[in-house]
Amino acid sequence: MKRILIFIPVLAFVSCTVPQIPENESRQPETSFIEEIPPSQTDIIPERINYKNQNALWIPYVRYEEYMHGKSEDEFRETIKKEFSDAYAEGVNTLYIHAHPFADAYYKSEIFPKGSMLDGDYDPLEIMTEEAHKLKISVHAWINPLRCQTENEMDYLDNDFIIKQWAENPDCRFVKLVNGRYYLDPSYNEVRDLICSCAEEIINNYNVDGIHIDDYFYPTTYESFDDVEFNQSGENDLSEWRTNNCTAFVKALYDTVKNCGNDVVFGISPQGNINADYESQYADVRLWGSQRGYCDYIVPQIYFGFNNEICPFAETLAEWESITADSGVSLIVGLAEYKLNKIDEWAGEYGESEWLENPDIIREQEELAINTGADGYARYK
Repeated sequence: MKRILIFIPVLAFVSCTVPQIPENESRQPETSFIEEIPPSQTDIIPERINYKNQNALWIPYVRYEEYMHGKSEDEFRETIKKEFSDAYAEGVNTLYIHAHPFADAYYKSEIFPKGSMLDGDYDPLEIMTEEAHKLKISVHAWINPLRCQTENEMDYLDNDFIIKQWAENPDCRFVKLVNGRYYLDPSYNEVRDLICSCAEEIINNYNVDGIHIDDYFYPTTYESFDDVEFNQSGENDLSEWRTNNCTAFVKALYDTVKNCGNDVVFGISPQGNINADYESQYADVRLWGSQRGYCDYIVPQIYFGFNNEICPFAETLAEWESITADSGVSLIVGLAEYKLNKIDEWAGEYGESEWLENPDIIREQEELAINTGADGYARYK
C-alpha cells in the first residue's frame, strides 16, 4: 500500500455553506431502465437513450489535452466526431464522458470552475452529447465525487467558488489535503449536497442519459483524515462508519438522479478487487450491487488477466456475478484494453506476460462475461 501524507488543520468546526442544489443491429435502445415519462412532461424532457446491454467506452479527462488544448470549437467538434464514429464502428453504444474529474467542470457550471484542459469558451459536454446522440450512442456524464484540485491549483481558483471558500476557511473541515491534493470528506451532509448539486446541474442543463461515478472514494486509510469527525460521531468502528458514509452519499446521488428523471440512469464503477473496495476505499459494493436503490448498473474494473495470481479474471468475474444475480442491478464488466502489449508487473510470475503474449485477451474476456450472465462490458483504452 502506498504511504500517503496527510495535512489536516486541527481546528474547531464551524458551519460552511453549500449551494442548493449484446449490441443490437438497429441501434435502438432497450428500455429496461426507462420508465414511461408522464404526459405532462413530454414537452420538456427529451427522450433518453439507454441500453440494457452496454458496449461502453470511457472518455477520460487525460485525453482532453489532445482534444481541447489550443483547439478551436470547430477543431474540437471534428476530433470528437471522428473519435465517436470510430467507437460506433466498433459497436460502442454507451460513452462514459468525463464531465467533473477534479471538482471542476467540462460544461457550463455555476458551481465549479472550468476544467484546466479547456482554454476555449465552447461547451465540451454539449458538443460531445450532440455528436454521440447523432449516432444513437448513450451519454453518461462521469463525475469524480470526492477528488478535488491540488494545493497549487486551489491557490489560483476564483474565490467565488464554494470549493475554494471551504479550502481557505481554517474552521471548515469539509475538504482536506491529502498528499498535495484536496479531497472532500463524505461524512458531512454539506459535502453530499455539493456532490448531488453537480449531478443535478448536469441533468437539468444537458440531454445526458446517465450519471456515472468511478472508484475515487476515501483517499486514504489513515485515521488522521477524519479522526475529529469519527470521535464526534459516537461510533466505535472506523471502517464501518466510513463505509456507511460512502453509502450515504451514493444513496443521495442515486435519489438525486432519479428525482431529476426516472429515465436517467446511475452507474458506479468500483475497483474489481472486492476486498480492496472494503479495505482501502470503504465502498460497500456488495450492498450496492445486490439491491436496487443505489445504482442501476455497476461496472467493476476487472483489470486482471486470466492468470493474475491475486484476482484471476474468471474467478473475479464469478464473484461479481454472484453479487448482482437476481438483484435488478445490471453488471457491466470493466476491461483494461490499455494493458494490451504490456507487461503486467502486479500480476505475479504466471500473469505478468499474459497481456503481451495473448492479443485476443479482451475478446476472450468479453465473450466469457456475456456467456456467464453479464449485461455488457466497458473498455478503458
